Amino acid sequence: MTEEQRIIQLRKELHEHNHRYYVLNQPVISDQEFDFLMHELQDLEAKHPEMADPNSPTQRVGSDLNQEFTQVVHKYPMLSLANTYSEQDVRDWFASVSKGLAGEPFEVCCELKYDGLSISLTYEEGRLVRGVTRGDGVQGDDVTGNVKTIRSIPLVLPGWEKQLQGRDLFDTTPAIPKTFEIRGEILMPWKVFDRLNQEREEAGEPLFANPRNAASGTLKSQKSDLVASRQLDAYLYYLLGETLPCDGHYENMETARQWGFKVSEGMRKCRTIDEIIDFINHWDTERRNLPVATDGIVLKVNSLRQQRSLGYTAKSPRWAIAYKYKAERECTRLREVTYQVGRTGAVTPVANMDPVLLAGTTVKRATLNNEDFIRSFDLHIGDYVYVEKGGEIIPKIVGVDTARRDPQAQPVIFATHCPECGTPLVRVEGEAAHYCPNDAGCPPQIKGRIEHFIARKAMNIDSLGPETIDDYYRRGLVRNIADLYRIRVDDINGDGSRQKSALKIVNGIEASKNVPFERVVFALGIRFVGETSAKLLARHFKNIEALQNATLDELTQLEGIGEVIAKSVVAYFHNPVNQDIIARLASYGVCMSLSEEQMQTMGDVLAGKSIVISGVFEHHSRDEYKTMIEQHGGKNVGSISSKTSFILAGENMGPSKLQKAEKLGIPIINEQQFLEMIGG
Repeated sequence: MTEEQRIIQLRKELHEHNHRYYVLNQPVISDQEFDFLMHELQDLEAKHPEMADPNSPTQRVGSDLNQEFTQVVHKYPMLSLANTYSEQDVRDWFASVSKGLAGEPFEVCCELKYDGLSISLTYEEGRLVRGVTRGDGVQGDDVTGNVKTIRSIPLVLPGWEKQLQGRDLFDTTPAIPKTFEIRGEILMPWKVFDRLNQEREEAGEPLFANPRNAASGTLKSQKSDLVASRQLDAYLYYLLGETLPCDGHYENMETARQWGFKVSEGMRKCRTIDEIIDFINHWDTERRNLPVATDGIVLKVNSLRQQRSLGYTAKSPRWAIAYKYKAERECTRLREVTYQVGRTGAVTPVANMDPVLLAGTTVKRATLNNEDFIRSFDLHIGDYVYVEKGGEIIPKIVGVDTARRDPQAQPVIFATHCPECGTPLVRVEGEAAHYCPNDAGCPPQIKGRIEHFIARKAMNIDSLGPETIDDYYRRGLVRNIADLYRIRVDDINGDGSRQKSALKIVNGIEASKNVPFERVVFALGIRFVGETSAKLLARHFKNIEALQNATLDELTQLEGIGEVIAKSVVAYFHNPVNQDIIARLASYGVCMSLSEEQMQTMGDVLAGKSIVISGVFEHHSRDEYKTMIEQHGGKNVGSISSKTSFILAGENMGPSKLQKAEKLGIPIINEQQFLEMIGG
């Protein structure tokens, strides 16, 4: 046997051993024997670089080189499911499916709802070619390099090679399509999560809140060797393509299992609502014995033909629903209350408690929201408190066992001074939160505003992150957002080993100068000014000078800008520190006015009109139509009321919206009519 032939043989064997160990849980060789074969393959591949294969088993270890994620549009949109916590809602959904199918018999595939990160995997000719995150449902990040490190995801399907060689007469497994997509969930097993958090605690690093956050953060890592070390897992739950083996979803997933994919054993076909409720109740307790996190049950009409018949609403399929289990509740002791300062200066009290196991994770801290929340429970230090996880993610206190309170216990008194800078706190009349007014000198506020400034929806400097900002702040490189634009490669290159990443950061900061004015206004981090109000301000005042000089009366006359936002804008631009920051940003070349194109395209044909968008469109996306509405003076609203001017409707408009529109006599405008209306 030649060395080239041995490489091919070893790849085949190692793929098979990976499948047996990570998917079937039926290893046939020891870890030592596996490692020996892997080392042999690595040595042979090093000798024969001409035989390089991105799907070789040796590629699962990942690379320590930084990688960039590109955005990939999903061939089939990854819509979210409608959620419910109610058994009655499940019964209502079942009845609506039956009505939608005009009484035609149907089956429901019941599955576990895994609590991880959604992933879409594309295979061509039996080989993994792409792994993409859900993203916004329309497009996501290409994380193929990281996905390949997850050993339960097959890189090569052994059945494809057999098909090419001619199928065995006794092989009844449906043929693998030339191209198909399979979706699932990337997960971090409980035992890996616990070990990782223990390591982070010993290293003095912040702990991950839950396995889903840990899995998401891991898969988005820029270094695939880190992903490989985290030992992520994957369960696949949906098959898509032009030539699927069966009409039944359940049958397709069983076929995918035979092809080599890890598919949950906890799937069941049900024909009646009582069978479905039994399935839900069974897994309410049994799921706690699983090696990975789950938070509910997914119900899908099994027939793909019937799925197509039922169709979609604007946000989710009508043929599926997710039932989420109610949060667990545990009782533990309140040790102390500490305080955190956010980027806007809002001070949040945090309960520090005796550790308690809740929904699979050890909980030590829970938010207390504000002073009113603390008073509503009459909290005392040493109280025994009931803790839940909101959506099984964020711990929160929901009650106090006052019968167990120590008579000597002292009530919780809200902080009077900022825990970070010592400045006396203020509470604005009518608001629940306390604030630190020292926005120019309070470290968490400074770093928080910089993190907000670089965010994707703001200046989109994705080469930076919170840890990097914290490092730059500690080193004195940045003290406000304008300081970013004076950073040079030499400032962050250190010993010279980070030339590539330093250049990427500097280039990313430079590229942000092209971000449009409306996003710059949002990026400034003016309190109460969100994306929508930033657009309104930018498009009305058109440049930073006009916005800086706007009076309170001028601001409040703008529809959508109330007195609270107006006062905040005036206060921001009257602050000398902010005035200096604005002047510096302008001098560095940050966009401080609407572009000529924006000025030209804006009109007032939709002035005074409130418009609801519903359905799926052919020529433009929903976000693009929202922008057009705003550019022509209109206002986007999310729900139909008597004040709605008209509905811009695409395909598959929601039946409830259609019914309400007809009831209120609201005009419905199609895509073509709308484009003609605005002259486009």
